[in-house]
Amino acid sequence: MPGSVTFQAVEHIGEVPLGADIGALLIEALERAGIQPASGDIFVVAQKIISKAEERFVDINGVEPSCEARGIAEKAAKDPRLVETILSESRSILRIKTGVIIAEHRLGYVMANAGIDRSNLGPGREGQILLLPVDPDRSADELRERLQDHFGVSLGVVVSDSFGRAWRNGVVNIALGASGVPALIDARGRCDRDGRPLAVTEIAFADAVAAGAALLMGEGDESTPVVLARGADLSAPHRPASSLLRPREEDLFR
Repeated sequence: MPGSVTFQAVEHIGEVPLGADIGALLIEALERAGIQPASGDIFVVAQKIISKAEERFVDINGVEPSCEARGIAEKAAKDPRLVETILSESRSILRIKTGVIIAEHRLGYVMANAGIDRSNLGPGREGQILLLPVDPDRSADELRERLQDHFGVSLGVVVSDSFGRAWRNGVVNIALGASGVPALIDARGRCDRDGRPLAVTEIAFADAVAAGAALLMGEGDESTPVVLARGADLSAPHRPASSLLRPREEDLFR
């Protein structure tokens, strides 16, 4: 295992316009900052700028809420148009309380409001909301390929988002997408220091990297949507972030 893992914010990203080339923006920011990526580096990229680049905006003024959306909106004290968009992005609605809708996103994430966001959308976005990327693992693959082609080194990419957790206050960054990293490490069969075999241990590696990067990304006006993580051990088999989703048949809490 490495002796240390470091996190460095990549500055000079700026506001990401609709349909932007994220790869080009990141390459330019790295070169302006004098950062030369090395083999094994991991770029943690905020979901929000990926969604902006992929034009995942919805004008809420053009959404016509259904009867189901209006009923849920009344229970949750939310805009029915927002609720209709949550329904369109979800497999199912799991919990409804005043101010909170917990949904199973179409990709399998269990999260508030199906990941739909209204914060830090940029100027001129009144009345708009932002959806998650269509396929965050694919988004990570595409960005990784672009960066590797330019810099000529082997890299990892994690697409992160802030996430609430059952039984814990506060949010923490988790991996929605991953490429070139062992998103989930199966440690079953290894032994602990006493020689006892591990029976159930799996390590959420990509989530751990995303959580570390969140210390620099922040949740407000920090404007640091990309963080470079260096020194992590990438020797385990690479797996996408979708491997972090617990299968329904193993879910003990629903």
